[in-house]
Amino acid sequence: MKALTDTAYMTIRHLMALWRQPWWIAVSLVQPVIWLLLFGALFRAVIDIPGFSSDNYIQFLAPGVVVMTAFFSSGWIGVPMIQDIDRGVVDRFLVSPVRRPAVIAGRIASSAVTITIQSLIIVSLALLAGASFANGAAGVAVLILVAILLAAAFGCLSVGLALVIRREETLVAIVQFLLLPISFASAAFMQKDLMPDWMQTVAAYNPLNWAVEAGRAAVSASPDWAAIAGRAGLLLAFLLLCGGFALRTFGAYQRSV
Repeated sequence: MKALTDTAYMTIRHLMALWRQPWWIAVSLVQPVIWLLLFGALFRAVIDIPGFSSDNYIQFLAPGVVVMTAFFSSGWIGVPMIQDIDRGVVDRFLVSPVRRPAVIAGRIASSAVTITIQSLIIVSLALLAGASFANGAAGVAVLILVAILLAAAFGCLSVGLALVIRREETLVAIVQFLLLPISFASAAFMQKDLMPDWMQTVAAYNPLNWAVEAGRAAVSASPDWAAIAGRAGLLLAFLLLCGGFALRTFGAYQRSV
């Protein structure tokens, strides 16, 4: 119970910081809107490829944009951790009664709130652009849930790397190196069975692709809930792995100060 209370306190702390700069959510949506509207128009003819499963590319693309937005947002969670280390904020928490996992969990939880807001905006824009989600609100909720699971995992990975590296420039370089290859080695933009064979192999082990496929299936007319649950389980296992890494690096940081 104490850990949950501390996590809630840390979450509120980060959300209050977001409340002081609400335009950040709007600014962070510029790139997803470009993906949705510009790419949706640019690659509209993709639906004419034999074997392509959708007759509306924006409808096909929208779940991928939701997941990629969550993924990109989570990659930068470690940057404010480094800033808090440099300012001595993290060290002050270490001498407070707050539970140590709550310092990380609060960041992840506040990010989940932001991602939920961003995802709902993207879904609304997709609907205005002509997409439809056959499974309604339930499917959209599952899409957002798998996006949050993915973001939480990569958020923990980002925090763990931040605690190891402790240099903002190096973390930014690593994140930028990872974001685009992981995104394009997935079915976010193109149907998986139409990708080159080697990319299909990479996508099978790509957590972002697990989230894209689960989210896209959830909003379809005939979702395969067993397959969706399987991919969500993989995302949860990946989250536990990354969470364990973040906690170990936090413990190592605590012993070093």
